[in-house]
Amino acid sequence: MSDAPFDPSGFLPDALLDRIRSRAVTHDRENTFPADDLADLTDAGYLGILVPRDLGGAGLGLREASILQQRLATAAPATALAINMHLVWTGVAKVMADHGVDDLRFVHEGAVAGEVFAFGISEAGNDLVLFGSDTTAEPQPDGGYAFTGTKVFTSLGPVWTQLGLHGLDTTSPDAPKLVYAFVPRTDAVRTRDDWDTLGMRATQSRTTELHGVVAPPDRVVRRVDPGPNPDPIVFGIFSVFELLLASVYTGIARRALDVAVDTARARVSKRSGLPYADDPDIRWRIADMALAYDALPMQVESLAADVDALADHGGLWFAKLSGVKHRAVMMAKRVVDDAMLVAGGSSYFAANELSRLYRDVLAGMFHPSDPESAHNTSATAWLGPPSSH
Repeated sequence: MSDAPFDPSGFLPDALLDRIRSRAVTHDRENTFPADDLADLTDAGYLGILVPRDLGGAGLGLREASILQQRLATAAPATALAINMHLVWTGVAKVMADHGVDDLRFVHEGAVAGEVFAFGISEAGNDLVLFGSDTTAEPQPDGGYAFTGTKVFTSLGPVWTQLGLHGLDTTSPDAPKLVYAFVPRTDAVRTRDDWDTLGMRATQSRTTELHGVVAPPDRVVRRVDPGPNPDPIVFGIFSVFELLLASVYTGIARRALDVAVDTARARVSKRSGLPYADDPDIRWRIADMALAYDALPMQVESLAADVDALADHGGLWFAKLSGVKHRAVMMAKRVVDDAMLVAGGSSYFAANELSRLYRDVLAGMFHPSDPESAHNTSATAWLGPPSSH
């Protein structure tokens, strides 16, 4: 893609963002899925932003998608996070195709045709994440697979039509193999209505039970060895997932900073009669927020552009990707904390937007890579694996 400035308002105009922002408080309060947001974004072609133009999409790269997701998160973080999981699969399809592997072309075609893809990788207690699975993948005579297990944090729970997932094949002659595939929503899938959380409530990231749901042969996309693996699907998932997550939380920070600035300009001190924006302590705090925030959009954009350009960071790729996600979340949490202090006691009320951002930003700690994993990845990249004694 071009290095020219990208204008995200062409895909997310102010009027659309205003509508989405106006609904966010209701979905958070009522713990409901933002179906109207999804409909508006679908009508705007947003679910196809990473689909090539020759397949009917917008033909954007990960760089542009990251900018758009930051913008969307300023209006409704939970909507942005839910849409992230669809964009992850369309992004993985793009990354793999860019590396000469067109196994996920059907994802791009499906996204244009109205399919909504969900991300079924996370499992309770499985800290191996991409490198292992407690879900069983049973080979079928026709080359398909039947999956049985439980996936957690399945965003878009009420609406997805295709679930991209992985499971472990332990019975084939070349077993064990991790199997990546896509399954439709059928009677063999049960979506629990169990999403009642502190924040990010509108994602409706419900638990998904798989009871022998079958992926047909043409939806079985990769079979790889468990553990760290150079297969392009592993890099594709890791890179797109981490960068789009970093984008959402960077967008939260931007919104918190903007709200803090507006509040400081609007509040007037009874003691001095001056706007809070003239108070040296408030000015220092907002400057500190801005200094923390300013670095992240450039970092996310640079790494996303490197993915688009097929840059080679060798053994540092995973450390860079997990690192930028970790920094974005930690920065966003700090910025939201300070924004609440700038706004004062009113931000403690549940109806206040900063209160919602405060709860939403906490979810970032639980997405892979978590702080422990990010530090372990970085230590291994720079020091090598720990020696055994």
